[in-house]
Amino acid sequence: MHSFLRAALFLGLLAALVAAAPSPNIQKRGIYSVERVRNTNFQGHNGPRQYLKSLRKYRMNIPPELMDAIKNQSVAAPVTAANFAKLAAANVTSAAANTTTAAAAGTGVVAATPESGDIEYLAPVNIGGQTLNLDFDSGSSDLWVFDTQLAAASSTGHTLYDPTKSTTLKMINGATWNIGYGDGSGAAGNVGTDTVNIGGATVTAQAIEMATAVSQSFVADTNNNGLVGLAYSKLNTVKPQQQKTFFDNVMPSLAMPVFTADLRKASVGAYTFGAIDATKFNGTMAWIPVNTTQGFWQFSSTKFAVGTGAAQAGNPTGQAIADTGTTLIIADPTVVNGYYSQIPSAQNNAQAGGITVDCDATLPDLMLDVGGNYMARVKGSDINYAQVTGNTCFGGVQSGGVSNLAIYGDIFFKSQFVAFNGGNNSLGMAEHQ
Repeated sequence: MHSFLRAALFLGLLAALVAAAPSPNIQKRGIYSVERVRNTNFQGHNGPRQYLKSLRKYRMNIPPELMDAIKNQSVAAPVTAANFAKLAAANVTSAAANTTTAAAAGTGVVAATPESGDIEYLAPVNIGGQTLNLDFDSGSSDLWVFDTQLAAASSTGHTLYDPTKSTTLKMINGATWNIGYGDGSGAAGNVGTDTVNIGGATVTAQAIEMATAVSQSFVADTNNNGLVGLAYSKLNTVKPQQQKTFFDNVMPSLAMPVFTADLRKASVGAYTFGAIDATKFNGTMAWIPVNTTQGFWQFSSTKFAVGTGAAQAGNPTGQAIADTGTTLIIADPTVVNGYYSQIPSAQNNAQAGGITVDCDATLPDLMLDVGGNYMARVKGSDINYAQVTGNTCFGGVQSGGVSNLAIYGDIFFKSQFVAFNGGNNSLGMAEHQ
């Protein structure tokens, strides 16, 4: 067996899972869906950078070799603002047509654009009559946007929300927000409420966090103009009074208190609000209670298997988060070592800053325990993630080191259709069709 990573020092037990409570009695009004359409022009399919982004988000330890690898990378030319504007305009026009058609049937559809390599999924969101492409993130709880308060150096190339052009914006006096990451990056600003429409699902007084400062890591991605946080509202960073997420606010108007993530590799997927489309998955959906203590869509994950092999013990107190805003899977070192030990070409590659495999290698599937009653399959073809150089590819499963939590990001979602149930605090999972 190869030795890939330093032994992890596991922290203590996390809170026990919270049992699913009965769904509330709500008005059943509508079903709303947000489609995704792939953008093949964005040059961002970069494994080490996605690994760094994941570690930063959860304040995990960043290996020095990863930072060195990124410093030594040549920077790919970004998509020009003009080219992306054309793509965005086409998608917004399509979205408007789809929304108008679907509204008569009580549904709403908005086209969206995953960046190349499926590094993130951007959807047009209408705020006060203005449309911006935002990242839907089930691992955070702030709805924040690039806006006209930012200096030109921080906003050039981005589509900006203009508070002066909204007739429905109301500022919240004294309210501020600040999202910070372990490396010092982040964003901050002031807060108002405005009408937010996502594929026909509408909240008339949704908290909008407007950026007055953003770090370079956000500025560089000009296609992304902010985030729609879909974790629990207790993670919201607005002070002095926390604000509710879009999902918490819209739930009473939905046919069901759920949203689903249907992420597809290099193809159209969808977020659907208010319904579970059984045509998108195989078999019967497994339901897992969510531990809401930390504010995440969190569950136990203590076992794994490689291919058709027998289940193996992972971290006996392991917990994981279902996070649409993270590209890779950041797993417990026991899982990472156990998986890659079955792949002859796998190596802990200091030059790449993480574990790499041969690009032409056929990788086995990885089975991950979800809640103790479901083993979720992650396709090996998705774990062979991105070319580093030549025949060397970055692995889509990397170690979280000493962190308590595993982060199951978009590589996990590409194999699994996932339903987030806010009515009884549970997750539903089944393999994609």
